Amino acid sequence: MRIAQVAPLYESVPPKYYGGTERVVSYLTEELVRQGHEVTLFASGDSVTKARLIAACQRSLRLDRHCIDHLAHHIVMLERVFQQAPEFDIVHFHVDYLHFSMSRRQQITHVTTLHGRLDIPDLFPLYHEFRDMPVISISNVQREPLPWANWQATVYHGLPADLYRFRAQPGSYLAFLGRISPEKRVDRAIEIAKRIQIPLKIAAKVDRVDKKYFKTVIEPLLTDSLVEVVGEIGDREKNEFLGNAYALLSPIDWPEPFGLVMIEAMACGTPVIAYRGGAVPEIMEEGQTGFIVEELEDAVEAARRIPKLSRKRCREVFEQRFTVTRMANDYVRVYERLINRKQDEPLEARA
Repeated sequence: MRIAQVAPLYESVPPKYYGGTERVVSYLTEELVRQGHEVTLFASGDSVTKARLIAACQRSLRLDRHCIDHLAHHIVMLERVFQQAPEFDIVHFHVDYLHFSMSRRQQITHVTTLHGRLDIPDLFPLYHEFRDMPVISISNVQREPLPWANWQATVYHGLPADLYRFRAQPGSYLAFLGRISPEKRVDRAIEIAKRIQIPLKIAAKVDRVDKKYFKTVIEPLLTDSLVEVVGEIGDREKNEFLGNAYALLSPIDWPEPFGLVMIEAMACGTPVIAYRGGAVPEIMEEGQTGFIVEELEDAVEAARRIPKLSRKRCREVFEQRFTVTRMANDYVRVYERLINRKQDEPLEARA
């Protein structure tokens, strides 16, 4: 199958540090190549892949201090995608709705995985206008704001089975991994650590939009000797960071569409304590891979119960549900269905 993967340009594929969408695109792309498909990746020029790489910009945009207009580079990339679209059996977009108007006017087989939250009111008229666009969700709960969209499947994220090493013995610290932002609630993680007197290591980035929040709300909480900020980390560092943790804290306060960090922890055998929200109940197995909590007191009690969980069971759940092979196979089934549907259309419908 000739497949195009179209990634956002904010991070390289895979990302050097933070970047959930680009990381998933990388895992999917490399697995499709491994399975023998002919894959073309549209991404930033500093991406690393076994697929054919078509670069729309020299380097990923978030860390490029010379880049002012991110959208301009994405428009250039989409133009190149549509110039070459007839070469592909299917084009798989990961850039949200940016391509919808062009895709509607081109006779190509395509599908879009929506990686973000969909409960933002501004999105409703847009997705209603383009409700014919075939889309894929990354959790069932992600769909709820747009139940009438042209959903093709829910495909949970997956990781390479050998990416993270299982560690049978728990570590001595709590881990927080991701972004420091109001919805990720690292302040809750700090409070949990203080309540149970276990060190907390924070591996996270601070986006430009969240710098004031970090300065005014979070920075004053970092004076406690239990709390250590280690900054942004990549896959190599994550293996040690997550694998050597007592538990991962995911104290979110938003409708999380998936939560990649939870399955990264599971792959290491590390249990997760997550606040109920978004896809958490779909990804977590309560009392098996960790605990789902509602309030601070629940989280504190859950942290004390972590030793009762089996780290081996966490890894088993990862292997059963969240490998990249399973993810790629799910996507291939969607590709085949859409390609066959296109071929079955009357000629006048394709014109």
